[in-house]
Amino acid sequence: MIKRGERKGSRREERGEGMPKDFDAKWHEVAEEVMSGRKAWRIEHPRATLCEIEKALDEHLAKMRVRMLADAAMASAAVEITKGEEGEPALCPECGEKMEARGKQERLLTSQHNQVLRLERSYGVCPHCGAGFFPSG
Repeated sequence: MIKRGERKGSRREERGEGMPKDFDAKWHEVAEEVMSGRKAWRIEHPRATLCEIEKALDEHLAKMRVRMLADAAMASAAVEITKGEEGEPALCPECGEKMEARGKQERLLTSQHNQVLRLERSYGVCPHCGAGFFPSG
């Protein structure tokens, strides 16, 4: 159940429409970079222990993961404060009133694997209660 102020993806988003068509090619490229980088790393570290190999692999996969995460998040209609389920303005998560857009701002988040995720999102403020809000997407 969606509470007041929460947004559910549109039917279009649920079907994957609106996602850039080049995601597969772009993400394949990123995966290729990781794979070739792993091979080069292994050649440079022939005596690496299993623990060292695993740590290096996890670092490279985390970088790939955060790029894919940012791409997927930015493809969401939720990037814009004015694009709710069917294009209506977002509602304040505190009081449920319509949010007012206040331009775009960069938001820095940290992923589960300590990678910095940079998202440029519209920012909104509730004219009723003053709460600030970045769409989650």
